[in-house]
Amino acid sequence: VPEQMLEQVLRQLQPLCTSEQQFLQEFFQLSPDPADLQGLQVGVSTVSSPRPLPNPLPSLMPPSAGTARPEEPTTHLLSEIFSCLEPELRAFLEVCNKVHPFGCLQVLVTLSDSIFEMWGSSSAPPSSFLNTILGNVLLLAKSSFNKCIGTLCKDIEEAKVPSKMKGGILPSVSRFEDFVAFSEEVCRTARRRGELDKAHLRLASSVLSSINSLSSANLKVNTDMVMMENFHHIHCFLCQKKIRCLEDKKREAKRRYSEHMEKYVTTYLGQPLEKLNHFFEGVKARLAQGVKEEEVSFQLAYSKQELRKVLEKYPGKEVRRALETLYRKIHKDLCPEENLLPVVWHTMEQKLIQQYQELEELIQRCYAGSGIAMAFSLEDLLSYFNSITLSN
Repeated sequence: VPEQMLEQVLRQLQPLCTSEQQFLQEFFQLSPDPADLQGLQVGVSTVSSPRPLPNPLPSLMPPSAGTARPEEPTTHLLSEIFSCLEPELRAFLEVCNKVHPFGCLQVLVTLSDSIFEMWGSSSAPPSSFLNTILGNVLLLAKSSFNKCIGTLCKDIEEAKVPSKMKGGILPSVSRFEDFVAFSEEVCRTARRRGELDKAHLRLASSVLSSINSLSSANLKVNTDMVMMENFHHIHCFLCQKKIRCLEDKKREAKRRYSEHMEKYVTTYLGQPLEKLNHFFEGVKARLAQGVKEEEVSFQLAYSKQELRKVLEKYPGKEVRRALETLYRKIHKDLCPEENLLPVVWHTMEQKLIQQYQELEELIQRCYAGSGIAMAFSLEDLLSYFNSITLSN
């Protein structure tokens, strides 16, 4: 496995460079480099401090990273002896990146953890020469990872919705979840995850944006339904993963899921009582124009006779049949994997109950004393929903 090979290489580098440095200092009677002493001081204070180190490590990033100053003879000699070390490490990292689409993350985690382990070991911390090399390679690994995340974010945001899409989870959502699942497994025991948390936030923003962009897409299915399902899917996924940095994104997904479920339900809400709703929309419009409640029934289009004609079209049997048709429509729309049918159907029930109560109130206010009432009661409506639910 590439990351295991990288870990093994890094483990062998520290004693090799340290022993070579000691030999050079003893053989040529050189005093320790100022940078070496500084590195040792930083290493000791780091190990004893309970606070996490910043990333990249200051001790891995000396001011003259990659160069040797004249007053650093030991570092200069080590650079000559190990002149091929950094190019070889860079080439090895490139190979690791090509083995797996997200190999750069494995490299970053392995490299970062190995460096921390070196500094936390009981032996002397790495030489300033190795500091420089590891710092440069760490920057390369972080740069590769950031480029990978940038490309993935762009792919997610620009992903085109399949023209024949009939609902279900978008490919961009699946890609986001695949990366998060993979990265959480890779970083399960990682000592630091700052870079990963930043990547998760970028990707979460991109995938939520990609779902939002569906509002302008020319889909052959109900757009609110697709958005509702995908926001719900992400919310459930983030609840399962429990990633602290994505708590706000999880709440946003839940809010957007609720919003689009409300819109989806509203789209079909009027169907079971369509003509009755249309009649009372006219009544409410007249009231808004200033017509008094007791005078509404004297409007030709909203007379008692016209209301009776509309109510005759909605006997209990017809309402139940319309609800059964609506249930089949919703069942056909929703993908079974999300199991949103019970939630949507219950929301539909609550909305229709509110609608029934509103219509009943308007009849009492605008047609008081007429004896006009709907042909089915609220109890009848509840029984229709209950029987449809039990029979499906």
